[in-house]
Amino acid sequence: MTDHETPSSPHRPPEIIPLFPLSGALLLPGGQLPLNIFEPRYLRMVDDALGGERLIGMIQPSGEDSPRGASLFSVGCAGRITSFSETGDGRYLITLTGQRRFRLAAEIAADTPYRQGEADWAPFDIDVHEDPTGEAVDREALLEVMRDYLAAEGLKTDWDAAAAAPIDALIASLAMGCPFEPTEKQALLEALTTLDRAQCLTALMEMSGAADPDGDQRLQ
Repeated sequence: MTDHETPSSPHRPPEIIPLFPLSGALLLPGGQLPLNIFEPRYLRMVDDALGGERLIGMIQPSGEDSPRGASLFSVGCAGRITSFSETGDGRYLITLTGQRRFRLAAEIAADTPYRQGEADWAPFDIDVHEDPTGEAVDREALLEVMRDYLAAEGLKTDWDAAAAAPIDALIASLAMGCPFEPTEKQALLEALTTLDRAQCLTALMEMSGAADPDGDQRLQ
């Protein structure tokens, strides 16, 4: 990939990508995920990615065991390393920008300390095209549910920015930033279109919105 490619670029990523299993971490196309890398195997993964396509496949463990470690959900999202810095104690601080989702066709027997997999990009070709379904999302209804949910969770946000954001960016920001359970995050990831994700997000916020506020966090 070049620096000018975007999540809507027709460029097809490689079939074999490094996998970063991380529970509760959701990356969506166009979204940005900051990561603090300190385990030696993942430091090596970042080094290798920087020397190649700069892609890392974010994917959640499914909670079951397999011969290679925790088994993985079947769908993840590839992110491109768009910022990188190294700390004095040897950690990497990186940001992944979501490119496109993939279905994990198979894990491969790799000689690297990190896991690698064969990515099937075809099921999510929608990620490289304009998604017109966002026009059908009721922004005002979504914002109303969002207000109730954030109030119940003790979260804050920039309401002016939320009102002005493109609907797909607003939905992606909410989906990635809200403290949903891993299986709920997975449902948001696998929702095919912007409208599908908005409906899933609304349902999750409505189900969770009755929780009592505890603490005063800020939703980014």
